[in-house]
Amino acid sequence: MIMNRRSLLTTALTLGAMRAFPGLSYAQARPLVFATFTGSWEEAHKAVLVPAFRKANADAAIVLDPMLSVDQIAKVNAAKANPPIDVMLHDPGPALVAIGQDLAEPYPVEKSAYYKDLIAEAQEPMGPAPFFQVVGLTYNPEAVKTPPTSWADLWKPEFKGRVGITNLNSTLGTGWLVEIAKMRGGSEANVDPAFKALEELKPNLAAVAANPGALATLFQQGQIDISPGNFNAIQILKARGVPVEFVAPKEGAIAFKTTIHIVKNSPNKELAFKLIEASLSPEVQTTLMNPPYLIVPTNSKVAMGGEIARVLAKDTAELKQKFVFQDWKKINEQRSAWIERFNREIKI
Repeated sequence: MIMNRRSLLTTALTLGAMRAFPGLSYAQARPLVFATFTGSWEEAHKAVLVPAFRKANADAAIVLDPMLSVDQIAKVNAAKANPPIDVMLHDPGPALVAIGQDLAEPYPVEKSAYYKDLIAEAQEPMGPAPFFQVVGLTYNPEAVKTPPTSWADLWKPEFKGRVGITNLNSTLGTGWLVEIAKMRGGSEANVDPAFKALEELKPNLAAVAANPGALATLFQQGQIDISPGNFNAIQILKARGVPVEFVAPKEGAIAFKTTIHIVKNSPNKELAFKLIEASLSPEVQTTLMNPPYLIVPTNSKVAMGGEIARVLAKDTAELKQKFVFQDWKKINEQRSAWIERFNREIKI
């Protein structure tokens, strides 16, 4: 078996704890494992959340294990009695799956110092939402002189070989597919019009990325000029000097909350709770709201400002009015079939 660097670090920390405390089992001794998302999310959590958590908890050992939600669920399902992950991060669709498969613990709301301060939409008893995500159009202003205004702009002939999208394993990819279906007369229950549109898009496609982080990297490498994309991922690229901008399409940008969960049967439940508490704190959310991360906060004591207030919304009330919130319960009913169909049909 080949072990990656993260697995080796986890094992080394665990064995060190077992030597210091011989009575501990392997599961009890291992560090807290947080399955964050790839790309900008891992960067933000490594730079801000992890240090805040460790400072408040005697430098407790923690390992970030970045992966998509579908991979988190598969990994926990494969070892339910002794899960290799303590904290999961999920977008709406996968969160419903994880809860439905009994993979998450109820959040101990009564112990929380911050749960009561979250906006109502973020107060999820099976795992609160530490932030919102927003998906719109992203583009390279040096190559795209006229800013796009609609999802339909991706089909313009001038973008032949310059469009990037993600596969449907990501919420970005599936959510965008639903909006394309709506644009052509479909809905959450019928995405056939979107698959027809994707066939028509193939001449323009330069790449199908595995996840939003990989999609953002394509801008950095100059392989694409326009794509659907996450607002915060683009802001991190801008901070690095990559020419890229974000715009909400006239059909409405997609907004969704991301929830954080204590994994059922975790040997580190108390530390998992403390990590989640740190993610809900106004201090961490304020830092993550500011450049270069620009993550939309959910703690009502954090006022939206800067680029978020300018480009997205001045507060959560405006966010809920301006953006599209999708029916993920309905989407989940057919998502697996859509993923299989996409992987079979959308090849470039």
